[in-house]
Amino acid sequence: MKLLYKRMMLTTSLAVLLPLAAHADMPGRHPAYLHALSDLRAARWMLSHRPGDAAVSSQEDIAISEIDRAIGEIKHAAYDDGKNLDDHPPVDTGMDQPGRLHQAAQLLAKVHNDIDREEDDPQSRELKHRALMHVDQAEAAVDHAIGDVHYGR
Repeated sequence: MKLLYKRMMLTTSLAVLLPLAAHADMPGRHPAYLHALSDLRAARWMLSHRPGDAAVSSQEDIAISEIDRAIGEIKHAAYDDGKNLDDHPPVDTGMDQPGRLHQAAQLLAKVHNDIDREEDDPQSRELKHRALMHVDQAEAAVDHAIGDVHYGR
C-alpha cells in the first residue's frame, strides 16, 4: 500500500512539475531580440571604429544615431518580453563583403530579418515598428556612405 501511495505521489508530482520545467527552458516569444541587439552593437562598432578615425561620409554618423535609437527600442521590447538584457548572443559571422561599411550593412539586414516577426502584444508591436524604422534608416545611411566612398563624394 505504501509503495502504491509513493508511486501515485511521484506521478502526480511529475505531472505538475514537468510542464513548468519545459516552460523554463523556452527562449521566450521573441528570442531574436537579443540576437538583433548583438548584431546592432557589432554594426555600430564597425561604423564608429574607423581606420585613421576619419569618417568617409557624414552618413556614418546618421547610421550610428539610428542604430542607437533602434537599440533603445529593441531593449525596451526585449525587457517587456522578459529577456535578460545581460545575455549577449554571438554576432553573426561569415560576412560576404570585405570592408566595415559592407559588413555593417549586412548585419543591419540580418537585424531587420530578426526583429521583423509577428508580434502579439500591441505595445511591443509599436516598439518593433519603431525599431524597424530606425534599422531601415541606418541601412539607408550606410548605403549612402558606401555610395559616397564608391563615387568619391
